Amino acid sequence: MPSRSDDPVAAAIDRAATLIAQDVVALAAANPVVLIDGRSGAGKSTLAARLAARWPLAGRVQLIALDSLYPGWDGLDAGVDRALEWILRPHGRGYLGTWRRWDWERETEAESHAVDPALGVIVEGSGILTPSTVGLGDVRIWVESGEPARKARALARDGETYRPHWDRWAAQERLHVERDDPRMLATRIVDVP
Repeated sequence: MPSRSDDPVAAAIDRAATLIAQDVVALAAANPVVLIDGRSGAGKSTLAARLAARWPLAGRVQLIALDSLYPGWDGLDAGVDRALEWILRPHGRGYLGTWRRWDWERETEAESHAVDPALGVIVEGSGILTPSTVGLGDVRIWVESGEPARKARALARDGETYRPHWDRWAAQERLHVERDDPRMLATRIVDVP
């Protein structure tokens, strides 16, 4: 197995996590919100996990993946609406938020999870950078990666479960990119090979 220094994807994500941690420190906020957007397979989840592991502030950070909120394969926009209503708006007002996990197998909502307004939050997922969320995200990341590499990573990760839905999901991502221009809403752009 190659070391991280031999893996250009891992190296790019490590560099980005370090820079984003510096962005978080520069905010001088006790409970910052980091939003990480990008198309499927770009490296959002890996980047979010690396950032959470090296969170630079006292206390833990709450890491929430939109994969846990999207209500099914046609639910990109609905997942973002849920993140706004259940997580970002309450957190921004200093209120306890509560979100419900989507059970992909049963195709229904499952257990609830609390979001502590006193702690920082990382929300990662396709679609999270929109004009509605931009004012609620202190650090806003767009992860850019070419389609062949993204598709290979996503299908290696999720295999045959995802393959029949790739085009359907990609169409929702394309609409998001055209409508919301998340790259322009980002405070930092991360290029992943």
